[in-house]
Amino acid sequence: MAVLQLINCRLFCSIVLSILIVPLVHASEHDLSETTGVDDELVEYRADYFDRYRPNTALDIVRQIPGFQLDDGDSTRGFASSVGNLLINGRRPSTKEELISKTLARIPANQVERIELIHGQAEGIDRQGQSVLANVYLRTDIPASGRWQFWMMYNNTAPFKPGANLSISDRWREIDFNAGIDLERDTSGWYGTERVFDENGVLIESSTDVSTEKGFRLNSLSLNASTWIGENFVQVNSKLHARKSSYLRPFGSVSQLPGGTASDVIIDTTTKDFQYELGADVERSLSNTLAGKLILLFINKDQDSTSSRENIDSILGQTLFRLADTDTAQKEGIARLEFDWSKFAEHAVQFNVEWAYNVLDRGLIQTDDSGAGPVVVDVPGANSRVQEVRWDLLLQDTWSLGKLNMDLGIGAEMSTLSQTGDAVLERDFVYLKPHAILSYSSGRGKQTSFRVAREVSQLNLADFVTATVFQDDDLALGNPNIRPETTWVAEFSHERRFAQEKVIKLTVFYNWISDVLDLLPLSPDFEAPGNIGDGTRRGLQLDSTLSLDMLGLRNARVDIQMRWQDSDVTDPVTGQDRRLSGEGGQGGYRTLEVRNKNMKLLSRADFRQDFARYAWGWTVADRNDRPLYKVNELDVHSEGTAVNAFIETTRWFGVKTRLVVENILDFSRRRDRTLFVGERDLAAVDSTVINERHTGYRVSLFVSGNF
Repeated sequence: MAVLQLINCRLFCSIVLSILIVPLVHASEHDLSETTGVDDELVEYRADYFDRYRPNTALDIVRQIPGFQLDDGDSTRGFASSVGNLLINGRRPSTKEELISKTLARIPANQVERIELIHGQAEGIDRQGQSVLANVYLRTDIPASGRWQFWMMYNNTAPFKPGANLSISDRWREIDFNAGIDLERDTSGWYGTERVFDENGVLIESSTDVSTEKGFRLNSLSLNASTWIGENFVQVNSKLHARKSSYLRPFGSVSQLPGGTASDVIIDTTTKDFQYELGADVERSLSNTLAGKLILLFINKDQDSTSSRENIDSILGQTLFRLADTDTAQKEGIARLEFDWSKFAEHAVQFNVEWAYNVLDRGLIQTDDSGAGPVVVDVPGANSRVQEVRWDLLLQDTWSLGKLNMDLGIGAEMSTLSQTGDAVLERDFVYLKPHAILSYSSGRGKQTSFRVAREVSQLNLADFVTATVFQDDDLALGNPNIRPETTWVAEFSHERRFAQEKVIKLTVFYNWISDVLDLLPLSPDFEAPGNIGDGTRRGLQLDSTLSLDMLGLRNARVDIQMRWQDSDVTDPVTGQDRRLSGEGGQGGYRTLEVRNKNMKLLSRADFRQDFARYAWGWTVADRNDRPLYKVNELDVHSEGTAVNAFIETTRWFGVKTRLVVENILDFSRRRDRTLFVGERDLAAVDSTVINERHTGYRVSLFVSGNF
């Protein structure tokens, strides 16, 4: 095991890539005949192409599309940014909180007729800035069908975790519907150590660090229905989510100094979540060349969290009991109109207008008891209401000129942001959002595209309100003065599709960022999310799917994703150039997302080989460290290499049985905190805190089938 832990995933991916690209580049041009592509802008995969993977759901099928990575979209706020890169029967699902991957997981595989990969203007579909879309066509000539799954997970650091989901698709009168339920026992945990060193690197304190979380989660109770009412195509979507969990983190600390004492800290948190989403949309042809669509969405989220921190000294006994009760209510309403005009054959003109209302209302009551009884603590900025009203408009024309497609558009965003309670402030923002996408298909599976656009980030309203961080005995201060981050994006990409399972795409990008959202110093001791000036981000990304038949591995493929990027911003504390603060914190990854904006290096390789009734495969993933630049602290998070493996079969009764082993190396999640006497890098080091955690390996058994 120690030897395996020395494997560097970056080197591994480089070796795999160098081996596989050579046979790919020399693949013969006539390999394209293996595809069922209509043209260079539309590549079609019939449902029987995926039979060898023995799929149970539409999601199983989409995950095996060569050269395609499913994007669930960004659910921060608004509808336009949440649409992702997938269509169902030529339409975007009008949901936001319900991820498209969850919708696909409820659709039995036998309902899928074919899948089209769309490049360019094909069928006049608005790509919403996506370079490629997958359009899943479902059959309507099949009887009622359902899908079920039961699974259980063993984790050597957490309680046993079972789960189940069930869905059914049918037609009642003229209404097509899909209903499903997904629930699980909610468990997690870790074990590890925390060590504190003085300014000279001498160990002065060590402790055990463990945690256990358990509870119940109703991931979703969903219903989607659609029908024709006269000339109107109507869809209704709904989702209910509920969760109750209990988090316990007791850790004991022993001073390494002469005469030092031992102490214990116990953090106990109970959280209740309840949320629902209701949505409807109506689509209608207004004339032979004009179609309109109205989308209505309402989302409600409520969370009640009670957390306590208890400090116990081996000699003095209990020295502190801190209690915090937080209530958070969030609401979002969206009304959106979309118009498509197709009077001219070479043009697809679209006009969208969206109104969005968002509100976050948070209340916090905190008390501290140091032995004389509980005393109410005033936490600045913790009791506030943040409200936003936003209009978003877009006019665009997708112009087809043979092998060249041009997508030209101009958008605008106008919003009013107001805050009451501990902070009182109201501000208005107006942004123009032009974009241009040029795509050239040179024939025989080659496509080159260039994109330039101005993007406006969607603010997280929680960043405006202060929250407690009991783990660090600290506060995460809110900032009512945050502005949206704006970015000019330039991307150049080239895709080469040699055959159905030979795809390689390389993207080079450069970003010019204004009002960078990072950590802004508020005082010598505290920082908050805020705008720290202008910055840049640049890099390249590789996405590929390669068949390994030519290497003697029959029915085998490997999907490789690699992303390298660098960034620059002027540090508001030191005045020197540095990277942007990383995202993701200390959270681990069972799958590795390569879309993280501020990660410097990410790499992932997925291997799969199929036999008559069996399949096996593995995943290796790696990412580099993620620094957080605080005012008096450098907080760096990192992990080791993740290695997962699976084997599956449909040998028994046609039921798919899948055994998955995750985190085989039980990599260490490490957090290095360098604390300074004064401001970071401008004062002497006060101490260093190194926290190492292990979440253990996980063994899961999935049993699923259709009925």
